[in-house]
Order: sequence, then C-alpha cells, then structure tokens
Amino acid sequence: MVAAANSSINGTPTRKHGMLRTLLAAGVLPWLVALAVCFFSIGSDAFLTQQNLLNLVRQASYLTLVSIGQFLVIITAGLDLSVGVMLAICSVVAATVMSYWPDGLAGSIWLVIGFGCLAAMGAALIIGIVNGIGIAVLNVNPFMMTLAMSSIGFGIALMMTGGVPVYGIPSAFSDVFGFGTALGIPTPILVTIGFIALVHFLLQHMHVGRYLYAIGSNPRAASLSGINVAFYTFLAYSLCALLASVAALLLTARLESGEANLGASMPLQSIAACVVGGVSLTGGVGKLRDVVLGAIFITLVQNGLNLMGMDSYVQMVVIGCLLVLAIVFDNLRRRLELSA
Repeated sequence: MVAAANSSINGTPTRKHGMLRTLLAAGVLPWLVALAVCFFSIGSDAFLTQQNLLNLVRQASYLTLVSIGQFLVIITAGLDLSVGVMLAICSVVAATVMSYWPDGLAGSIWLVIGFGCLAAMGAALIIGIVNGIGIAVLNVNPFMMTLAMSSIGFGIALMMTGGVPVYGIPSAFSDVFGFGTALGIPTPILVTIGFIALVHFLLQHMHVGRYLYAIGSNPRAASLSGINVAFYTFLAYSLCALLASVAALLLTARLESGEANLGASMPLQSIAACVVGGVSLTGGVGKLRDVVLGAIFITLVQNGLNLMGMDSYVQMVVIGCLLVLAIVFDNLRRRLELSA
C-alpha cells in the first residue's frame, strides 16, 4: 500500500517531468515554426500563396549561407560578428571590379564577372584569414577580434564608396544569379542547396567535421588527442568567410549594385538562426539541418511581419526576443540533460 501511495503521489510529477523532457528533446524550433505559420496565415491572406512561399525560400537562401558559416565557427566555441561586413566588402569589391574593366575585355563579359567574383571572395577571405590568425594563433577573444574586424571592414567599404551604391554591374550577372531560374527554381536556392550538401559531406563524412566538434567540446582534450586545434579553428573562420562571400555575390546580383551597408543585420540573424536551431554557444553541439531550418524560420518571421505591415524596428525587437528565448531554452535543456 505504501508503494502504491508513493506511486500515486509521485506519478503526476514524474509524468510531467517526462513530458517536459520529451518536449525539450524535440527542440523549440518545430514548435516556433508551427506557431509562426498559423499566426501569419491568419494575419495575412498572402502568406501561404505560392509566390510568397517561393520568395520566402529565396530570401532565406542568403541567410542560410551566412548561418552555415556562423555554425561552423560556433561549434568550435567561437563567434563571428564580422559576417555582415564581409557581405558589404564583397558587394562593393564585386561591383567595383565588374563595372570597371579594360575595353579589351568588354566582349568577354563572363571573364569580367569571374574576375569580380574572385576579387570579392578574396576580400572576404582576407577578413576570415585575419580573424583565424588572431583567434587561433594570437589567442584573441573571438568576440573582440571579429568585432574589431567588423569595424575595420565597414570603414574600408565606406572609404571605397563614400556611402554611395556602386552601379554598372553587367546585366548578365544579375540575370543569372539574381533573377535566374532552372526548372522553375531560383538560382540562389539552387546554389544554397549545393553548399548545404557540401557542408553536410564535410561534417558527416570527413575528419574535419569530427575535429570541429571535438574542438568545441573540449579544446584541450582535442589537442591531446593529436588534433591541430589552431589550424582547424583557423579553417572554420576561413570557411565562414567563404560562405558569406557567396551570399554577398547572390545578394549583389539581386540588388544590381554594390552596397556598403549590405548585411548589417546578418551577425544577429545568423547567430539567432543557429541558436534557435539548437546550436550551443559553448560549442560542440548542433546540427546542420536545424541551422537551415532556423534560417528559414527567421526569414519566415520577417516575411510575415512585412505582410502584416510591421516596420523593420519591430522585426529587430522580435528577432532579439526569439534569440533570448532560444538561449533560455538551450540552458534549460542542458540542465535537464545533466540531471538525467
């Protein structure tokens, strides 16, 4: 009888604890996505239209690329606040090079476009390399290092343009990478899918992925096991810069101009996409598919608020609140895992 009484007394709390554990194990993201879809569907008749959904996924492709790069850095227990300025630098450099080519190359438009793309990616890679050296070799705090590079890069972009957009990009570049489609699918979406597949292969089927997770979980243990912590940390920041440069080129093609203020909100949004997707800011925990879904969710919220007539300031407040909610949820889940 005592055992039965104890079972009846403790049964409800045990069931509640089990239900809470199941809810947390599933992650906050699926619930947020379902809630957002229901809310915006009621708030706007245009939300679930085919045209809007296709536009939503295309817009999400830019954030997805940047978020994947941010994800590679965060799983090493790092952070990159310079992803936004990478977009700005890439955009300005690409537009400047493409709009100013020698007359002898005028008939080779794709050669000009290739030069512009390579120059832009090189500019972003320089920022990533400097970040990697400062953090992995000189042991500068990732927050301070990338914040400093963000300031430097933004200043350079403004000096190059004077704050004025750079026009004169070849129409072929925008027609293919900004507005082009293949089998009815916009080019940015196809490019993003390709890079998602590449990063998935890198993380799941190559030792690089295992090493990045190991570094984020315990850098000292990773070093003692023979992993070159400095090199792979450096590699993470370089890959982040590469992915940001691809997003910058796609956005530049879409805007048909080089913009020095492009990507100003990308640091917050990319971090939010990762954290909402369950990536731990302490490193070593996270899944690529959840980061992709997180980026889509952030874009979904922005899209829905736009359709409902909310301005950008409200969107910033909402994104910030979602980030805090996701961090609180992540901490709660981690405490429950430790108590299990």
